[in-house]
Amino acid sequence: MSAIFWIISGIILITLYFLYAGVIMKKNKVKEASAGIDVQLKKRYDLIPNLLNMAAKFMAHESKLMEEITKLRTAAMANSFKDNPQEKIKNEKLLESKLKEFNLSVENYPDLKSNQTMMTAMQSMNEVEEHIAAARRFYNAAVNDLTNACEIFPSSLIASMLGIRADMPY
Repeated sequence: MSAIFWIISGIILITLYFLYAGVIMKKNKVKEASAGIDVQLKKRYDLIPNLLNMAAKFMAHESKLMEEITKLRTAAMANSFKDNPQEKIKNEKLLESKLKEFNLSVENYPDLKSNQTMMTAMQSMNEVEEHIAAARRFYNAAVNDLTNACEIFPSSLIASMLGIRADMPY
């Protein structure tokens, strides 16, 4: 009788440990994914001044757009994705729309478009945008896994005991 009790107790403890470890791993995966987004956004922020400097030589009358991009870049750099995801997403959408507007403006300048340095910078920007999209997909998948763990029994019990919620910034 006592052997059965110890076996069942052991199975329960092992199950609880694996549930606990699974929730913690999912939470850490969300942290890692949000840090990955911040890294990719930093790459974008570092490219923007170079693009604007090159374009400024050709696009003197587009200075208002360049100033807006610079202000949005500064605002977007002010916080990290993991600290305030909603604010970061809002700032990034504004910056992204202005960068698209900038790309359309570049189309109107054949000399600028044909400049090899500008072409290389634009290719780099496109690659960074693809990396940002990939990082966002990774983040969304990690948040989805954590959300499932926080909502599906029995891991939901562990998550609630640890105070872990899927809507928390990590």
